[in-house]
Amino acid sequence: MLDELSQRPRGVLSTGGGSVLRPENRERLRQRGQVFYLRSSPEEVFRRLRHDQNRPLLQVADPLGRLRELFAMRDPLYREASHYVIETGRPTVASLVNMIVSQLELAGQLDAVTAPPPSSSVA
Repeated sequence: MLDELSQRPRGVLSTGGGSVLRPENRERLRQRGQVFYLRSSPEEVFRRLRHDQNRPLLQVADPLGRLRELFAMRDPLYREASHYVIETGRPTVASLVNMIVSQLELAGQLDAVTAPPPSSSVA
């Protein structure tokens, strides 16, 4: 599925955490698009997901410990696949989008977003 979706000319593809485990996935992502790794510490992920009962990998006695293990294993793989790393912390979605757009503009991958001209008023 990742192979098929990554061949589309435009769009945003949000992958699952385990997608970077396969070398061919990392290679396809990196070659076919601009990859952003929205990096969060295990502690921040735990804060966000501590009440989520739908994450099988976290249904263990020590979910924070499990997140730390996953981070240690996956962080280098995410970095290998990524063109950009953005530390997420606790910004709003709008702030994250602005960070991504800014990185693309700086890299010449996106035309600078210009504000619309001020509306004219008749006095």
